[in-house]
Amino acid sequence: MSEGIFVRLLGEVIAEFRCRGSEQPISLGPARQRATLSMLAAAAPRPLPMGELVAGVWGEDAPRNAEQGVYTYISGLRRAFEPDRGRREPSRVLAGTSAGYVLRLEPAQVDAQLFAEWTAEAKRVQRSGDDSQAVRRLDEALAMWRGTALSGLSGPFVEAERDRLEQLRLAALELRAESLLRLGRHRDIVEELRYLTRRNPLRERVRELLMVALFRSGRPAEALRAYEEGKVLLAEELGLSPGEGLRRCYEMVLQADAAPAPRAPTPHQLPRPLAEFVGRSAEIVRLKEQLAPWGETPPTPLVIITGPPGVGKSALAAYVAHLAKDHFPDGQLYVNCRGATPELPALTPLDVLGRFLRALGMPPSAVPADLDEAAAAWRSRLHDRRVLVVLDDATDLAQIRLLLAASLGNTLLVTSRETMSWGEDAFQLELARMSQAESATMLATLAGAGRISADASETARLVRLCDGLPLAIRIAGARLASRPDWNVSALASRLSDERTRLNELAVGDLAVRSSLAASHTALERGSRPVDRLAARTLSLLGLLHVPEVTVEAAGALVGVASSEAEPALERLVDAHLLDRAGPGGYQLHDLIRLFAGDLRPDDSREPLIRALSYYAASTRLASQIDDPHRTQLAAPVDAVAHEIRTPDEARAWLRDEEAVLPAAAVQALNSPDDTIARLGVNLTFGLFWHQNLAYHMTEMKELNTLALRVSERLGDEASALLAHDHIANALRMTGHADEALAHLRSELELARRLGDAFAQMRTLGNLANTYVSGERYEEALPWAEDQLALARSIGASVGVRYALLMMGYSHLGAGRPEKVREALHEALPCAEEAGDSSHEGQIRLVLGEAHLDLDDPKQALQHLLRARELISASGYRIGKVRCLIGLSRAYRMMEDPDRALSYVVEAMACGGGLGHARWERRLREEWAAVAEARAAT
Repeated sequence: MSEGIFVRLLGEVIAEFRCRGSEQPISLGPARQRATLSMLAAAAPRPLPMGELVAGVWGEDAPRNAEQGVYTYISGLRRAFEPDRGRREPSRVLAGTSAGYVLRLEPAQVDAQLFAEWTAEAKRVQRSGDDSQAVRRLDEALAMWRGTALSGLSGPFVEAERDRLEQLRLAALELRAESLLRLGRHRDIVEELRYLTRRNPLRERVRELLMVALFRSGRPAEALRAYEEGKVLLAEELGLSPGEGLRRCYEMVLQADAAPAPRAPTPHQLPRPLAEFVGRSAEIVRLKEQLAPWGETPPTPLVIITGPPGVGKSALAAYVAHLAKDHFPDGQLYVNCRGATPELPALTPLDVLGRFLRALGMPPSAVPADLDEAAAAWRSRLHDRRVLVVLDDATDLAQIRLLLAASLGNTLLVTSRETMSWGEDAFQLELARMSQAESATMLATLAGAGRISADASETARLVRLCDGLPLAIRIAGARLASRPDWNVSALASRLSDERTRLNELAVGDLAVRSSLAASHTALERGSRPVDRLAARTLSLLGLLHVPEVTVEAAGALVGVASSEAEPALERLVDAHLLDRAGPGGYQLHDLIRLFAGDLRPDDSREPLIRALSYYAASTRLASQIDDPHRTQLAAPVDAVAHEIRTPDEARAWLRDEEAVLPAAAVQALNSPDDTIARLGVNLTFGLFWHQNLAYHMTEMKELNTLALRVSERLGDEASALLAHDHIANALRMTGHADEALAHLRSELELARRLGDAFAQMRTLGNLANTYVSGERYEEALPWAEDQLALARSIGASVGVRYALLMMGYSHLGAGRPEKVREALHEALPCAEEAGDSSHEGQIRLVLGEAHLDLDDPKQALQHLLRARELISASGYRIGKVRCLIGLSRAYRMMEDPDRALSYVVEAMACGGGLGHARWERRLREEWAAVAEARAAT
């Protein structure tokens, strides 16, 4: 296993499996776990004792449980590196030895160790006189760096190791510069050395190399300035004079011509910032740190502000640019790239370069018509200058890429609706929607503080309806300002109607709809197929009223494979028209959802049917695989379902989609379209077993009430029968047995009219169960006996087991525990033989409770422990609570109240009695009994 692992420390700490040219990332867990890995990897294959690991992670502030923390991190790393390792199998990658923990990797499997080895090798090659080979080796070594070493981590070891690695990197860069100078490539490294000098102003060797490169490039004046800057810094910071190397370089260039070159005009093109700009304090600080860093550190070459339409990117960029403009004495350039300007084409890269070159003094007739020549002229004009370039509303990276080659000291401040990917010399800020407080402050600035503060709750509602978008808030504030007779509540009420909200959010030439439409139109008219598919996907997402969608659901909606749907969804994410919602999920913000709904295409019915069919088919499959012994109440659906192979996968999918599936069912059930409404009924029935186990009774009752209404509208008595059954189940489980009985009688009447013997048999069992839930045990028994007779006559083994189980429940509740064993002696082996773990778990639970009533806690334990195992695996929450109460009783009867307490506490942690009156009461009674037993010991 360890042969294929590679650990990277020269940047963010990551690890990956490498096999046959492919790389699979390894999830390394939380920050301190990654810090632990960095220590082990830096030392590999040398073992590290526990004390050294604790000191490296926490230092002198280590908590008392620090060693336990290290054990946790070691365990987490072992799981990450060897996911298939057995619980008792020793780790082959991260072993524990008498000398400490050892990561069994070779130095060549850790980039930091490999970097040190290659740097040392380059130094040996350089001493032998082969500078070309030394440069090649150093380039390979330096290419392994991906940013700041151990980025994102902290702690004593990390801080020291980061400094050591940075010093090693700097030494490698100096070695490389020395070889390049000997090879006559002085012009190639001037800017690199200038950057290194700014980053390390007190490092004399770097400054010496810069002076040599400048002198050999015919720039003696700059070489002398570099010396004078170093001399002043050394005196002020260290109280030292320049060393022998620097003085020798100074004497070499002292007589060179240092006449300054003529400078270009200084442009001042920034637009006026908004007078009423408010909020964004944290973002302003972060951006200003990039544009005007402290000391001699050069500004970040590329700063990007990205975010959804209307979030205030341009306003923030203009505000921050004015704050930082004094740090760019050679001028400030501005252009609107027209990335989302309706009816106007975006500027081309040559358009942008031409505008800027003219602003920097180039005669219009001299501006090159060739793109590469214009880019070269741009680089020349900005050489050795400090200019701030604001590129507002850029379409994408391609539009601005050629401007990025400007020398250090210049900065491009870019706003875009698109997420952009660039290297380590870039900073990207994704601008989020405004907070409640910031939004209210903006409203107060626009409409008056008195009106906004007069009704805090209505102001909060208005802010929520504006979805945190500054554009929407600005429009709302402007409308209030223009209508002094309106209070905040009046406008909030107008916006509360989703059908007209976007119409209300318009004033003058400002409108949320047009801002969103510009982004959609840009995609719709895009040159790439993925852009056009993304535009269509957005228009269809508005059809589906669910909180989020997966790639598969979107693929079904659009009518394409998941492999096509995912790039379209990611394209919408990059355009900030869609947000990621956890692993594999995507969601629309409210105003974008309303806009997407307005895009409804002509062929909207079929896409909605496809999506609902996917949900219905997947839900039925998940329910079937979760427990194949349960009768599937939903009819098969002709659609490709989510791939589910095991019960664990089925339960995980149902849990992941818990918010989505009921929302899709409600939408379908409320549709006047018969086909869509039938899909809603189907989806509702498919959810039954999951809702039953998870105790989602309110949801079950609401959905099946809608399903009953649809079934009666369509004259579908078979579906009405099932809806009655499910409503009765929800009522029974929430303590409304009498109401449940009414629905069950209606179900039984329908089953008899339809001649459905199986449905009659099932209803008889549910009548028995409902009487048991109502603690009317003697009345329950005849219904269970009738079910047993009918189940035997039609050969329904599952009905036989259920009837015997109900008979056991009835006898138990009626105080006849000895009869429970008689009723269940047939049911248990039948359940075991059938592999019906759900029934087996419930049968063992009843048997365990019966043995407790017979004062036989040891026999009860055997059944209850197995029942708990089976019921926990199925996710049956009320059943688990019952098991835990039974186990507490057993240990209390065995005079072990501390053990009993642990089970009562676990029952409480499971949600108590989940709002079920009988089991809430029994849990309280058991808690009191355990407390009394412990007090007596």
